[in-house]
Parts: sequence; structure tokens; C-alpha cells
Amino acid sequence: MCTAAKEKHTKRHSMGHTCKKLAIEIAKCIFIQIHWFIDCIIEFIFSLYYDTKVQRVPPVSNKLLLDSTLELAKKIREKKVTAEEVVKACIERCKEVNGLLNSVVEDRYEDAIKQAKEVDVMLKDEKLDIEELEKTKPLLGVPFTTKESNEAKGMLHSMGTLSRKGHRSDEDATVIENVKKAGAIIIGKTNIPELNQWIESRNKVYGQTNNPYNTTRTVGGSSGGDASIVAACGVPFAVGSDIGGSIRIPAACNGVFGLKPSEGMTSLKGIGLRKKVYEDSMAEAGPLCKKAEDLELLTKIMSGTFLKTSLDNSSVNLKDLNIFYQESSGDLRASKLSSAASKSLSKAVRHFEQVTGNATKVKLPGSEYSYRLWRYWMTQEDADFKTDLTNGNGRTSAVAEITKILKGNNEITLAALLKLIDHDIFPQEKGEWARAVTSTMKEYLLEKLKDNGVLLYPTFNSARYHYASFVSPFSFGYWAIFNVLKLPVCQVPMGLDDSGLPVGVQVVAAPNNDKLCIAVAKELERVFGGWVPPS
Repeated sequence: MCTAAKEKHTKRHSMGHTCKKLAIEIAKCIFIQIHWFIDCIIEFIFSLYYDTKVQRVPPVSNKLLLDSTLELAKKIREKKVTAEEVVKACIERCKEVNGLLNSVVEDRYEDAIKQAKEVDVMLKDEKLDIEELEKTKPLLGVPFTTKESNEAKGMLHSMGTLSRKGHRSDEDATVIENVKKAGAIIIGKTNIPELNQWIESRNKVYGQTNNPYNTTRTVGGSSGGDASIVAACGVPFAVGSDIGGSIRIPAACNGVFGLKPSEGMTSLKGIGLRKKVYEDSMAEAGPLCKKAEDLELLTKIMSGTFLKTSLDNSSVNLKDLNIFYQESSGDLRASKLSSAASKSLSKAVRHFEQVTGNATKVKLPGSEYSYRLWRYWMTQEDADFKTDLTNGNGRTSAVAEITKILKGNNEITLAALLKLIDHDIFPQEKGEWARAVTSTMKEYLLEKLKDNGVLLYPTFNSARYHYASFVSPFSFGYWAIFNVLKLPVCQVPMGLDDSGLPVGVQVVAAPNNDKLCIAVAKELERVFGGWVPPS
């Protein structure tokens, strides 16, 4: 009798547990549908305002602008085209599109043309060893841009905040120095969010940058100016940086390739306000470019002496790869993935399933906390947002800035104000919890990936309307989680959606296996076309 009672109690307990789980799942489904409905309403409201204002950049008339970085460098070395012609072509394109885009916030066009002419004079020397030149100056004569927050000697470095307006750099960031030593010619600096701390490129110093595919849409951030001018064919490549998707978000919004290298692969000196040659950080510098073939060389050059491993991906046998994929982060606060974003992931998975014979669906334990984890790890970075906003003249606060606004003296962006409010009002994440979840997630993923595995992960939806990100900030976790895990990750363009906006997918590998990300990016470009011109 006693045994029968126990069994009855156990069954009742089990049934109660099952009902509870079912109720939770039903509640999740209801929440997701409500969230989706609200997103649709917001999108509709924004469309009423913006859809009559749509513009796109004009088509490219000079076919040189469609070439990759490698193609241009080769043509210049072999004197099939002069460096002056290439630089002038890029400058003319920048002038043509910048009125629409506001990507380039400072130029050095005249100086760049002078440098290009010097390159052409040097190449006239018949005794010049072209093969040696390819090794020592592989980017000779090729123009590029970098975001305003990356230091370039003599150029503006306001960080997009009024307290630093007009400030100029005394020296190059190490990565910029490396690129210049390789022979590349900087022609301008590009727009960013204030202090790089938002997923749209807008500030009170330079204004807002627009998307070349649709000027009513965001370019992402913080390397938004770089991504937009690369996509619009103003330059073949740009030097970005990424502490929370800052290369990959803009690359996704603008349909280009963007690589965040492995932890410690690039020097952070001169990136933002950093002065140390090396520091423990989620941040890395990396390239943005139209063609996947450029990723290897550009990353190698930017890394310089920090290069930890070979990036040569020619020996990668795609058939031997283990493919893993995840369909969503699981964060209920993030917007629902669009059908175009889901299709991009599915296409990539299906292709590699055919190539390798395997594709395993996974769920990273704790990925639903992606935004919260990044929020915690940002507090461990060697930076003080409140001090940086004043350029070292004391520490500001949410109350101080709101008081200024009420007095009619609005000196910071809405994004910066919201970050202050988040810091001052909302409780911070618990360190013990965040470290434990991060460790568990990384151990799980590295056990899967090993040295021959890649994870295909959503890049998230296409570029949103300007300001729409303020009502859906948590989707940012799709990119930020790989800064938390400090893994190499590449944004790969996968064509355009029905609205003519870029969509893509992220490719993730284990530490120092950047070459796998590059190899997979090249294969996806070969099969699905990669970057598509915006007009």
C-alpha cells in the first residue's frame, strides 16, 4: 500500500513537472509571437516615414573599382595600370557617393595622389625585382580607408564625441602602420558611432552614415563608414576593429566580408583610445573587403609580428570539415530571425552537408544570454566610458547628461545616453555567473570544433531603418557572443533579400584556425556569389 502511494505521488510529481515545462514552452511561444507582432508594427511605422526617401548609389562606371585588393595590387606591380589611376578612380568614386552616404568624414586625396605618383616613378626602375616587391610591399599603390577611431598620423581622431572634436593623431595605430608599410595608401577616414559604442554609425561630430543599398537603412557600427564605402566601391578594403561585432555588423548590413581574427592576433595600440601594444581584450582589428580572396593577405599584414598561425587556407580540404550550425541564439528579447536570414543559413548548411557528408545542429549552452554576457565582459575592458565621454575632464553620469539636455545643452548622442542609463540605473551582471556560463559555452564549442570544425551561425537580419535598432537592441548578441568567446569569426555575404538588402552568415572556428573561416568564406562566395554591387 505504501509502495502504491509512493508510485502515485511520483506519477503526480512527474505529471506536474511535465505540465510546468509545457506551460513554459507555451508562454515562450506566446512571447515570441507578441514580440514578432510588435516588431512588425514598428517596421511598418518606420516604413511610412522612410519609404518615400529611398536612394541608392549610382552604378560603377570604372570597372577597376570592381577588382579585389589582390587584383589591383597585381595590376599595379605589373604596370597594367598605374597607382595614380587606381587612386584617382577610388577618389572619384568616393566623391560621387559620399554626398549620399556620408561615409568618408576626412580625406587626404591630394596627398594620396602624390604618393601614388611616387609609386609609379619607383615602378619605372627597370632594376626593380617585382617578385621581391610582391613579398615586401604586397599592397603597393592600393588605396584604403580606416574608421575615424583608428589612429592615423596627422588625421582626425575625435572618436565621434564633441569633447574630442578636432583632435588629431601623432602616430599610426600599429595595424595602420603595418598596412602602410605593405605599400597601401590611406585616402580617408570613415564614420563611427560615438566612442564606437552603438550598432549604428551616427554622432554629433560628423552626423549619420547611410547604406549604399538603401539610404534609409543603417550601415551598422562601429565600422559602418568603412563597410559602406567598401560596398559602394570607394576603396577595395578597409581596416576595422571589432569588440562587439563592430566589423561583422557593418559587413552584414553592407554585404561585404568582415573578419574578426583570433584572440591576440593584432596589436590594439592606437585602436580607439588604447595606448598599450597588447592588452587582454575582446577586441581585435581586422579587414573589411568585397572579395574573400583578400582576407588572408590583409589579415596577415595587419597582424604583423602578432601573427600566431598560418593563414594559408590553400591546403584546407573542405570535405574533411565537421560542420555545426545553430539556428538562433535563443534570446527571447532578440527579434525573430527573418525568413531571408534563416534561408541564408540553411543554404550554407545544405551546401556543406553535401560537400562534407555531415552537418550537426547544436545549441550553445547559454547563448540565450549572449547580450548579458557581453555586457559583463565589457566591464572588464581597460576603458572608462564615463571618462572618455569628457575626454578625461572628470566622469559624467546619466543624471548629469539628462540635466544638460533639460537645459538645452545636448552634447552626447542618444546611444551614449542610453549606455550611461544602463550603467547607472540597471544592476550589473554577476561576475561569477558570467564567467561560469562563458567557460561552459566555450568548452562545449571547442570540444565540437577541434582543429577541423566550423560553426555556421546567423548573421541576423538585414539592415534596419535608421534608429530602429533602439527598439530592438538585444539582437546585437548574435555578433557579440563571439567576442565574449574570443574566437575567429567571419561575416560572409549571401546575396540580397527581396527588398534588395544584403543578408549573410557567420563562420566560426576554434582559436588560431582563422584559415578555416577564410576557406569556408571563399567556398560560399564561389557557390552563392558573395558581394553584390549596390546598383
